[in-house]
Amino acid sequence: MTDLDEFDRRLLALVRQDNLVPARILAEKIGLSLSAVLRRLRRLREEKIIVADIAIVDPALTGSALTMHVLVQMQQAGPQTMDAFARQIARHPEVTGAWDVTGDDDFLLKVQIGSMEDYDAFTRRALGEDKGVHSFKTMITIRNIIENDIARRPLRD
Repeated sequence: MTDLDEFDRRLLALVRQDNLVPARILAEKIGLSLSAVLRRLRRLREEKIIVADIAIVDPALTGSALTMHVLVQMQQAGPQTMDAFARQIARHPEVTGAWDVTGDDDFLLKVQIGSMEDYDAFTRRALGEDKGVHSFKTMITIRNIIENDIARRPLRD
Protein backbone atom coordinates (compact mmCIF):
# COMPACT_ATOMS: atom_id res chain seq x y z
CA MET A 1 0.00 0.00 0.00
CA THR A 2 1.24 3.45 -0.87
CA ASP A 3 2.03 5.84 1.94
CA LEU A 4 -0.34 8.78 1.81
CA ASP A 5 0.80 12.12 3.15
CA GLU A 6 -1.51 14.80 4.52
CA PHE A 7 -1.88 16.46 1.10
CA ASP A 8 -2.92 13.12 -0.47
CA ARG A 9 -5.48 12.57 2.30
CA ARG A 10 -6.97 16.05 1.94
CA LEU A 11 -7.06 15.66 -1.84
CA LEU A 12 -8.77 12.26 -1.56
CA ALA A 13 -11.32 13.65 0.90
CA LEU A 14 -12.29 16.32 -1.63
CA VAL A 15 -12.48 14.09 -4.71
CA ARG A 16 -14.44 11.44 -2.78
CA GLN A 17 -17.16 14.04 -2.34
CA ASP A 18 -17.05 15.34 -5.93
CA ASN A 19 -14.44 14.24 -8.44
CA LEU A 20 -15.48 16.93 -10.93
CA VAL A 21 -14.10 19.80 -8.86
CA PRO A 22 -11.51 21.51 -11.09
CA ALA A 23 -7.91 20.84 -10.14
CA ARG A 24 -7.24 24.58 -9.69
CA ILE A 25 -9.92 24.72 -6.96
CA LEU A 26 -8.54 21.56 -5.34
CA ALA A 27 -5.10 23.17 -5.39
CA GLU A 28 -6.44 26.28 -3.64
CA LYS A 29 -8.25 24.23 -1.01
CA ILE A 30 -5.29 22.05 -0.05
CA GLY A 31 -2.52 24.61 -0.56
CA LEU A 32 -0.60 23.07 -3.46
CA SER A 33 0.13 24.20 -7.00
CA LEU A 34 -2.10 23.12 -9.87
CA SER A 35 0.68 20.96 -11.33
CA ALA A 36 1.29 19.25 -7.96
CA VAL A 37 -2.40 18.39 -7.64
CA LEU A 38 -2.51 17.02 -11.19
CA ARG A 39 0.62 14.90 -10.53
CA ARG A 40 -0.86 13.55 -7.30
CA LEU A 41 -4.20 12.70 -8.93
CA ARG A 42 -2.40 10.91 -11.79
CA ARG A 43 -0.25 8.94 -9.29
CA LEU A 44 -3.28 8.06 -7.14
CA ARG A 45 -5.01 6.65 -10.22
CA GLU A 46 -1.92 4.82 -11.50
CA GLU A 47 -1.35 3.23 -8.09
CA LYS A 48 -5.04 2.21 -7.93
CA ILE A 49 -5.71 4.30 -4.82
CA ILE A 50 -8.46 5.93 -6.92
CA VAL A 51 -9.95 2.89 -8.63
CA ALA A 52 -12.81 4.49 -10.59
CA ASP A 53 -14.34 7.77 -11.66
CA ILE A 54 -18.06 7.17 -12.17
CA ALA A 55 -21.33 9.02 -12.62
CA ILE A 56 -24.25 7.92 -10.48
CA VAL A 57 -27.38 8.21 -12.60
CA ASP A 58 -30.92 8.63 -11.27
CA PRO A 59 -32.29 5.05 -11.09
CA ALA A 60 -35.60 6.18 -12.61
CA LEU A 61 -33.73 6.95 -15.85
CA THR A 62 -32.44 3.37 -16.04
CA GLY A 63 -35.82 1.78 -15.39
CA SER A 64 -34.73 0.91 -11.86
CA ALA A 65 -37.14 2.88 -9.71
CA LEU A 66 -37.64 0.00 -7.23
CA THR A 67 -34.85 -1.39 -5.08
CA MET A 68 -35.18 -4.85 -3.56
CA HIS A 69 -32.87 -6.57 -1.11
CA VAL A 70 -33.20 -10.31 -1.57
CA LEU A 71 -31.96 -12.98 0.84
CA VAL A 72 -31.35 -16.23 -1.03
CA GLN A 73 -31.08 -19.66 0.53
CA MET A 74 -29.61 -22.39 -1.65
CA GLN A 75 -30.76 -26.02 -1.73
CA GLN A 76 -27.16 -27.12 -1.17
CA ALA A 77 -24.39 -24.84 0.06
CA GLY A 78 -21.43 -26.65 -1.51
CA PRO A 79 -18.68 -24.70 -3.28
CA GLN A 80 -19.72 -25.78 -6.80
CA THR A 81 -23.36 -24.81 -6.26
CA MET A 82 -22.42 -21.50 -4.65
CA ASP A 83 -19.90 -20.60 -7.36
CA ALA A 84 -22.32 -21.56 -10.15
CA PHE A 85 -25.07 -19.42 -8.64
CA ALA A 86 -22.66 -16.48 -8.18
CA ARG A 87 -21.61 -16.65 -11.84
CA GLN A 88 -25.21 -16.99 -13.01
CA ILE A 89 -26.60 -14.14 -10.89
CA ALA A 90 -23.81 -11.78 -12.03
CA ARG A 91 -25.18 -12.01 -15.58
CA HIS A 92 -28.46 -10.29 -14.65
CA PRO A 93 -28.25 -6.51 -15.14
CA GLU A 94 -31.01 -6.02 -12.55
CA VAL A 95 -28.59 -7.23 -9.87
CA THR A 96 -26.55 -4.19 -8.88
CA GLY A 97 -24.97 -5.77 -5.80
CA ALA A 98 -24.44 -9.33 -4.62
CA TRP A 99 -22.77 -10.77 -1.55
CA ASP A 100 -22.04 -14.29 -0.29
CA VAL A 101 -23.11 -14.01 3.37
CA THR A 102 -23.06 -15.93 6.63
CA GLY A 103 -26.06 -17.10 8.63
CA ASP A 104 -29.21 -18.91 7.55
CA ASP A 105 -29.10 -17.35 4.09
CA ASP A 106 -26.38 -17.83 1.49
CA PHE A 107 -26.57 -14.68 -0.64
CA LEU A 108 -27.78 -11.12 -0.34
CA LEU A 109 -28.74 -9.45 -3.61
CA LYS A 110 -29.51 -5.84 -4.38
CA VAL A 111 -31.95 -5.83 -7.28
CA GLN A 112 -33.02 -2.62 -9.01
CA ILE A 113 -36.02 -2.94 -11.25
CA GLY A 114 -38.78 -0.91 -12.89
CA SER A 115 -41.95 -2.59 -11.64
CA MET A 116 -43.32 -5.47 -9.62
CA GLU A 117 -44.13 -7.25 -12.89
CA ASP A 118 -40.45 -6.94 -13.87
CA TYR A 119 -39.44 -8.28 -10.46
CA ASP A 120 -41.74 -11.26 -10.85
CA ALA A 121 -40.17 -12.04 -14.23
CA PHE A 122 -36.68 -11.64 -12.73
CA THR A 123 -37.41 -14.03 -9.85
CA ARG A 124 -38.79 -16.66 -12.23
CA ARG A 125 -35.75 -16.29 -14.49
CA ALA A 126 -33.00 -16.01 -11.84
CA LEU A 127 -34.23 -17.53 -8.59
CA GLY A 128 -36.00 -20.72 -9.60
CA GLU A 129 -35.40 -24.21 -8.25
CA ASP A 130 -33.52 -25.03 -11.46
CA LYS A 131 -30.90 -22.47 -10.32
CA GLY A 132 -30.39 -24.36 -7.05
CA VAL A 133 -32.41 -21.89 -4.99
CA HIS A 134 -34.34 -23.34 -2.04
CA SER A 135 -36.06 -20.10 -1.03
CA PHE A 136 -35.70 -16.34 -1.08
CA LYS A 137 -37.06 -13.45 0.93
CA THR A 138 -37.56 -9.98 -0.55
CA MET A 139 -37.36 -6.66 1.26
CA ILE A 140 -38.60 -3.67 -0.75
CA THR A 141 -36.87 -0.35 -0.10
CA ILE A 142 -39.37 2.31 0.93
CA ARG A 143 -36.87 5.19 1.00
CA ASN A 144 -33.12 5.59 0.88
CA ILE A 145 -31.50 6.86 4.04
CA ILE A 146 -27.89 6.34 2.91
CA GLU A 147 -27.14 4.92 -0.54
CA ASN A 148 -23.64 3.54 -1.13
CA ASP A 149 -21.92 6.58 0.38
CA ILE A 150 -18.44 5.13 0.65
CA ALA A 151 -17.04 8.63 1.10
CA ARG A 152 -18.41 8.43 4.67
CA ARG A 153 -15.73 5.89 5.58
CA PRO A 154 -12.56 7.56 6.83
CA LEU A 155 -9.21 6.65 5.28
CA ARG A 156 -7.03 4.42 7.45
CA ASP A 157 -3.86 5.89 8.87
